[in-house]
Amino acid sequence: MKIKSTLLGLAALLLAGMVQAQDGWNFPSDPAQEAKARELNAAYTDLMNSDQNVEATRPLHWLLVNVPDLNPSIYQNGVKVYDGASKATTDEAQKRVYQDSVIAIYNKRGEIYGDEKDWIENKAYYGYQYYKGDKDMLAGPIADFEKAMELNGTINYQLTAAYFDLVYRNYAYHQAYTGEEILEIHDKLNKMLDEAAAEGKDVTSQKGTLEQLLVAMELIDCDFIENTMGPKLAADPTNEVLANQIFNYSVQYKCFSSNAFLQALEIKHAKEPSFSTSQVIAMRYMQEDDAAKAEEMWNQALTLAENDAQKSDAQMELAKIYAKQGKKSAARSAAKEAANLDSSKTSDVYSMIAGMYMNSFNDCKGGTSRVKDYAIYIAAYNAYQKAGDSSGMSQARARFPSKEELFTEGMQAGQTVSVGCWVGETVTLATRD
Repeated sequence: MKIKSTLLGLAALLLAGMVQAQDGWNFPSDPAQEAKARELNAAYTDLMNSDQNVEATRPLHWLLVNVPDLNPSIYQNGVKVYDGASKATTDEAQKRVYQDSVIAIYNKRGEIYGDEKDWIENKAYYGYQYYKGDKDMLAGPIADFEKAMELNGTINYQLTAAYFDLVYRNYAYHQAYTGEEILEIHDKLNKMLDEAAAEGKDVTSQKGTLEQLLVAMELIDCDFIENTMGPKLAADPTNEVLANQIFNYSVQYKCFSSNAFLQALEIKHAKEPSFSTSQVIAMRYMQEDDAAKAEEMWNQALTLAENDAQKSDAQMELAKIYAKQGKKSAARSAAKEAANLDSSKTSDVYSMIAGMYMNSFNDCKGGTSRVKDYAIYIAAYNAYQKAGDSSGMSQARARFPSKEELFTEGMQAGQTVSVGCWVGETVTLATRD
């Protein structure tokens, strides 16, 4: 019977050991140590649950030192206990001890269980809260945030502002980054926020904080874009990340006249051609008086236009280029096509055409008939009339032939004549007097 009882007791002990193993508990094999571990585990848990965190640190400390592989719960709860204790004490030195203990608990947990991926960003955020005001302690939470991104590919969108605040402080205290490195971090975090927004999250606050911090660093202005970022892109024109940075910051800070912006825009356009990129490049070429390149880009924009309004804009800009090049007939054709596509441009189109007529007198006069030569102003008057431009009409009418000139050449008002040259219109004669 005694042997039977002994066997039953042994079986029960083995069963209890199996249950403990299955539950992840690893109590000491020594009975006295096991009893103490059980007692202190229950003690700190009760104290924690009753918000007596300072008192809970004492039994918990024994467990962390003497049975560090007891169970992951002593580390999960340990963070709560020591963080709670840091909030409960008014002694600043002791507060820092408790805060440092939270970070140490995470480190020890990683050594034993290797599950850093699951909690690293939480550790980073605790480090941010504890050390953001201490310039000598910034490196730790920054490294933890970077480790979180390395292990998980991202961080919780709500933590992006905390991480960038650490970057801002590290730059302010230690000049720890180049301008380009800060922009790279900023863009990476913005990408995370864009992804969160696509999932329906409200990232307004985080984006606002990022932009405020970036502005506070006083890194970016047009000179920085042109003289720091621009040469790097010129040296490596295949760097699409840098090109996108230059493009985005040029737009944000309105640095449209820089060569860096133009190069970035050309790279962006080459990869993803669109009406808008063609449009901006063409306008830049016009600013530089490079009409040939501007014409090329507006023709490309015409093929990329998504609607009649965009096609009309392209045609109108081409008309201006042709007019500047002296291609007046082509300018008129493009301008009329712009009006056909968008009737709101009718006034501008016919004012432009009328102006070209007015400026063509010397080029088109034949010198044999003053009436026929001055008939070009009647054509200009008709164009101004279509434009609804009364001032232009008055200017053109003042240049009509006189009654005397009609009489001298045997003509009369109401008679039609052909205006030659590139104008090629038939007009009804009228006089200025």
